[in-house]
Amino acid sequence: MAQSGRAFYTGLFRHTLDDKSRLTIPSAWRSAHAEDEQFLATPHPDGYVAVLPPAEVEKLHAKVAQMALSDGAGQDFVARFFAQTQSFSFDKAGRIMLDAALLAHAGIKRDAVLVGSLTKFNIYAPARWTKVEDRTSGENFGDLMRRIGL
Repeated sequence: MAQSGRAFYTGLFRHTLDDKSRLTIPSAWRSAHAEDEQFLATPHPDGYVAVLPPAEVEKLHAKVAQMALSDGAGQDFVARFFAQTQSFSFDKAGRIMLDAALLAHAGIKRDAVLVGSLTKFNIYAPARWTKVEDRTSGENFGDLMRRIGL
């Protein structure tokens, strides 16, 4: 996963929450990180949990730090965004514990699908991930590749 000091989040992994609602993160994704590095998990409007690794958190930090205190709408958004965002690091076994609100937002009860998107990863309920697969399959997949210039 790590190359030239960069972490790459690729692949799809199906995992189950343990009895304490902890979710194991794939070892390939956590191997480029120190145990105490901070990630952010936030509810995405499309019904999943978006996970920002440290490099993406730094970019977000820089953007927020430049926002003027006098930008009321911007400050309201930042407050709302971070009120529902959870900071975490992996435990010694490579697990995370997402709060109940994030799990409920994503519709995750027991099973979860972790999907890499190169610079970050997302956590879906299996049924919601199936809908994404359906929307992006067949000819749609080719159209989407062309749309983003791949």
